[in-house]
Amino acid sequence: MTRSCSAVGCSTRDTVLSRERGLSFHQFPTDTIQRSKWIRAVNRVDPRSKKIWIPGPGAILCSKHFQDSDFESYGIRRKLKKGAVPSVSLYKVPQGVHLKGKARQKILKQPLPDNSEEVATEDHNYSLKTPLTVGAEKLAEVQQMLQVSKKRLVSVKNYRMIKKRKDLQLIDALVEEKLLSEETECLLRAQFSDFKWELYNWRETDGYSTEMKQFACTLYLCGSKVYDYVRKILKLPHSSILRTWLSKCQPSPGFDSNVFAFLQRRVEGGDQLYQYCSLIIKGVSLEQQLQWDPRSHSLQGFMDFGLGKLDADETPLASETILLMAVGIFGHWRTPLGYFFVNRASGCLQAQLLRLTIGKLSDIGITVLAVTSDATAHSVQMARALGIHMDGDGMKCTFQHPSSSGQQIAYFFDSCHLLRLVRNAFQNFQSIRFISGTAHWQHVVELAALGEQELSKMERVPRKLANLKHHVLKTNRAAQLFSEGAARALEYLLSLGLPRFQNCIGTVHFLRLMNNLFDIFNSRNRHAKGLKGPLLPETYGRINQVLIEAKTIFATLSDASSNQILKGKQKLGFLGFLLNAESLKWLYQNYVSPKVMPLPYLLTYKFSQDPLELFLKMLGQAAVTGPSPTCVAFQRAYHRLQAAGGSQDGAYLGEVSLFDMSVARRKDLALWTVQRQYGVRTAKSLFHTEGLCQDWSACPLSEALLDLSDHGRRLICYSGYIANKLAALLPCEDCVRALYASDLKASKTGSLLCVKKKNGLHFPSESLYRVVTTCEQVVRTHSRMAASELVPKQREHLQQKILHELSGNVCLFVDLDVHLFDGEACAVNHFVKLLKDIIKCFLTIRATGVAQSPLRHHSGRREMETLPSKHWSSLQDYKCSSFANTNKFRHLLCNDEYPFK
Repeated sequence: MTRSCSAVGCSTRDTVLSRERGLSFHQFPTDTIQRSKWIRAVNRVDPRSKKIWIPGPGAILCSKHFQDSDFESYGIRRKLKKGAVPSVSLYKVPQGVHLKGKARQKILKQPLPDNSEEVATEDHNYSLKTPLTVGAEKLAEVQQMLQVSKKRLVSVKNYRMIKKRKDLQLIDALVEEKLLSEETECLLRAQFSDFKWELYNWRETDGYSTEMKQFACTLYLCGSKVYDYVRKILKLPHSSILRTWLSKCQPSPGFDSNVFAFLQRRVEGGDQLYQYCSLIIKGVSLEQQLQWDPRSHSLQGFMDFGLGKLDADETPLASETILLMAVGIFGHWRTPLGYFFVNRASGCLQAQLLRLTIGKLSDIGITVLAVTSDATAHSVQMARALGIHMDGDGMKCTFQHPSSSGQQIAYFFDSCHLLRLVRNAFQNFQSIRFISGTAHWQHVVELAALGEQELSKMERVPRKLANLKHHVLKTNRAAQLFSEGAARALEYLLSLGLPRFQNCIGTVHFLRLMNNLFDIFNSRNRHAKGLKGPLLPETYGRINQVLIEAKTIFATLSDASSNQILKGKQKLGFLGFLLNAESLKWLYQNYVSPKVMPLPYLLTYKFSQDPLELFLKMLGQAAVTGPSPTCVAFQRAYHRLQAAGGSQDGAYLGEVSLFDMSVARRKDLALWTVQRQYGVRTAKSLFHTEGLCQDWSACPLSEALLDLSDHGRRLICYSGYIANKLAALLPCEDCVRALYASDLKASKTGSLLCVKKKNGLHFPSESLYRVVTTCEQVVRTHSRMAASELVPKQREHLQQKILHELSGNVCLFVDLDVHLFDGEACAVNHFVKLLKDIIKCFLTIRATGVAQSPLRHHSGRREMETLPSKHWSSLQDYKCSSFANTNKFRHLLCNDEYPFK
C-alpha cells in the first residue's frame, strides 16, 4: 500500500515518480524526545475524541516540510541530520475560519484542551488550532502519552499470535504456518531448541544478548517472510540494526567494518570514483572439518553468520563460504566486503545477504547499480527470491532496492558461466536449428581434429596457395570455440572445398553470434573498437542491433526433434544472455542515455565475476591448500591477503589486470579441450638427432671460433622450438599466432595458422627470431658461465638485461597492437608477458639443450636457398634495428641465409 505524508493538507505520496522528483520520505524517530518534537510540529488532533494524534508505525513526512539545512549529503544520497525537526509548510487553522462539508468534520475549530488524552490513529487530515507550548511540562506530557500508546498498538491478528505462543513453541508455529524448509527447521531446532525466547525483552535492542542476536539474524537469513511473521510477535529489530550487528573489525566471518569505514571516508571526501559500484556474490566450497585454532583458542569449522559459531552437536558443519565483493564502476577499485560460513548457500540465504550488503553500502552513500552471480541452481533461486523473472515474455531484469522504494537494481549472470552452459547444450543436442540455419557440433570437432593439413596434399587448392608447397594449415589450439577466429576458420575451410566442412554456414552464424554477445558483455577498454568497446550513445545502436538479433534467434532455437530449447531443460544459458541484454539496456536508459547522462560510458566487464575469481586465485595461493580449504585455512588466507595486498584499513584495491583471468576462466572453452574430449592426436614437431650443432657457449673463444652460419641455424631452431612449446601453453589465441611466420592474414584463416614447415620445424615469426637473437647476445655478453650453471638470481638478472635491450625495439610483434586494447590498460600486458615467456623458455632450453637443430649437413655443404623477392620488403624492418648493423646480420645476407623463407 502506498504511504502518504502525514502533514495536514499535504497530498504527497511515496511513489517512484515522487522519488524521481528528488523528494525523500522520513519515518517518525524512535527516540521519545525527538518523536514528541515531531508530533508537536505536525500539530494534529483526532477529530472524534479531540485527543492528540499519535503517529502509527507507518507514519512518514516528506522532505517538503524540512529546511535545506536539515539535510546532510553523502555523494548523491542525503539524510536528515540528527535532531532535525520539521518546520516548513505545516498546516495551522487560523482563527475565525469556517469550513463546510467534509472539511468541517475533519478539522477542529477549538484548540486542544490541556487535559486531552492521546489516541493512535492512521488518519492525518486534522490539525491543532494552536500549537502546543514549548514548555517542559507539555513535553513531559507528550512523552508520557507516547509510552501509553505503545501498549495499545496491538492488532487483533497480533493478539492471536501472542495467544498462540503460550501453547506452542515458536518453531512449531512456524512449521505449522509452512514458513520453514526442512533444512532450516533442523537448524533452528538444533541451535535454539532450549532458547526461552518468551522470557526476553525484545523491544530494547541495546539489551540483546549474543544468543538473541544469533536468533534474530538466523531468522532473517532464513527468509523475509519468516522474519516478518516473527517480528510481529517479538518486535524484532529492523534490518538496519542487523547490518550493524553483522559488522566485525576482528578477523572473523561477517561484514568487514574496516572496509566500509574506508569506503565511507572516500565518499564523504567527495571522491567521485566511489559513487557507483556493482556487487558480486559467489559461494566457495569448503572442507567440512573441525580444527583447533590456536589464535582464537576454540574449535573452528561451524556455521557462522557473523555473530558467533552455531556449535550445537546436531548443527551441520560449514561446507561453503559466501563471498561478497564491490567493484567500482569508475576507476579500478574493488574490495571484498566480507564472508559468511554456511552449510548450504541456498538462494534465499544469498538474497537476504545481498539485501543487507546493499543496505550497508547505501548507508555510506554508495549506489549499487547491478548484482552479478554465477549461473547455478542456487543463483537462479536467489534471482527469483529478489524478484527477477526470466520465464515467458514478461522478463523482469531489475529488483527493488531494499532501502529505497524508488530505486531499482539490475541483475546479471556471469557471461563465462553462461557461455559454458551454451557449450554444454550445443554438445548435448549436437545440432541446433534456428531461423537462419542449423549449427552442427561435428563441424567444431572436425576443426579441432584438423591438426596439421599439408596444402600440397589437398585435392582442391586455390591458385593463391599453389606456391605454398611447404606450408601446413595448423589449428590454433588456444582459439576459443565461440570466437570470430573459429567462425572464419570454418569459412576458410569451406572455401577450400573440404567435404567435412560442407554446410557449415549455420555453424558459422551461431558461433559468430555467441562471440558477439560475449564481446558486448566483456568490454574492458574505453579505447577498444567495435563490440569490444564501451557502452556509449555512439555505440548503443550497433550493440542493440546484436541484442535484438540474439533475442530473435534464441526464440526460434530447437533441437533435432523440433523441441523448443527455451522451454526445455538446458535453457539457462540462452535465457541468461537474454536477461543480461535487458539489464544492459536498462542501465543504458537510466544511467548512460543522453537524456540522463550520469555516466559517460560503461565497461561491461564490471558486471562479471572476474574480479572475485582473481581474488579467489590469490586466496588459494595464500592458503597453500587444495581447492577446498578448511574454515581455519580460509580465514588465515583471507586476512593475510588483505594485510599484504590491501591498502589503507585493509581495503583490497588491487591493480592486477583482469584480462588474463577472463582468458584463464575460458580455457575449457578452447579448441584443445575438444581435442582432449574426443581423443584427437595432433601432429607434434619432433626434432632430429642427426647433424647436431655443438654448443660452444661455455668456451671463452666461442665468438671467434663459432661458425656464424651454424649459429644462425641454431637460433632458428631455438625459435621454432620456443614457438611450439609456448603454443601448447599459452591460452591466448592472438599471442600464439604472433609466434609463427604466416603468409596469410588472420582475417582470412581465422583460427588456422598457415605456417611453413621443413624437416619437422615450424618456421617462427621474425619478431620471435629477433627476441631469441637478443637473448643469445645478452647471455654471451653478460654471463661467463654456461646457462645450466646459473642460479635463479643470476637468471633473473639476465632476464632484466634482455628486457632492457628489447625495450627500445618498437617493431616487435606489431600484430599485437590491436590485441592490447582487448584488455584494460595496464603496464603488464600481453606484449610484456609474451616477451617474458620467450626469455624464460630460451634460458631453459639454453641450459638443458633440449632443442637441437633439425637441419642436416650434406657432404660438408650447407643447404642454400635463394631469398624470394617477396621477403625483400620485410628486410627493411631488419635494417631499422640495431641487429642490422652487426657483422652477423651482414654475413647472413651475403650467404642468402635469411631465415624466414
